Amino acid sequence: MNTEQFQLLLEREGFPEPVEVQQAPNGGLGNHEHPFEVRALVIEGNIDIVIHRESRTYKAGDVFELGFKEVHSESYGPEGVKYLASRKQ
Repeated sequence: MNTEQFQLLLEREGFPEPVEVQQAPNGGLGNHEHPFEVRALVIEGNIDIVIHRESRTYKAGDVFELGFKEVHSESYGPEGVKYLASRKQ
């Protein structure tokens, strides 16, 4: 998916304008949750997200979704990751 298609998806699903997020190479966050839903488009690098013990890798062009207060962990590849993220309460 490209940024234009992602923007249309956000509008259709009632999400606000996304912000750019960049995470450091080989970094990560242990189990945590957010008080909002997330839709994000990976622009560069990759991110591994673990939900319910299932890991999935997202690369440039992939969209990932996190539900309200969905417990997850994340780790970033050797180039880190850059993504556009939109949050909805």
